[in-house]
Amino acid sequence: MSVAEPRRIVLFRHAKADWPQVTDHERPLAERGRMDAAVAGRKLADTHIPFDLALCSTSARTRETWKLAVQEFPHRPKTVYEERVYEASPGELIAVFNETPDDAQNVLLIGHNPAVQGMTEILAGSAEGDTLERLNRRGFPAAAFAVLSFEGSWKSLEPGTATLRDYWAPSE
Repeated sequence: MSVAEPRRIVLFRHAKADWPQVTDHERPLAERGRMDAAVAGRKLADTHIPFDLALCSTSARTRETWKLAVQEFPHRPKTVYEERVYEASPGELIAVFNETPDDAQNVLLIGHNPAVQGMTEILAGSAEGDTLERLNRRGFPAAAFAVLSFEGSWKSLEPGTATLRDYWAPSE
């Protein structure tokens, strides 16, 4: 594999969470979130991106989102539960990606807002079709995801170096 081949990043926000009397980190998905996570998993599978690695926040709602979404995939990628994704800033997420081994071509991150939306906006130096318009109109609701691509090593990922290729959000 050459670093000249475009790499793909998918930034996936956890599905809708419930608000029981638990800490924020332990909040589970709401019933709607469980349904949306499975639908998002099917939509992610429809992209036909062969994910090499999934980076998932350690929160209960992201782990549950990933567990439901990945059931729709033809092949389960290696999954790393990364504490730094929880409550991360976009810059901190870029730092996590900068540490990704170069043998991983396509990486999925399951995380939280405002970081996933902020990272999408910061990375996207360009966009295909109406993807940026749709993202700006909808924002980054629960269970939404954005697909970006860039060329180079993971260490070279920085603001403005990616192209927003696709964006999906569940219907409200």
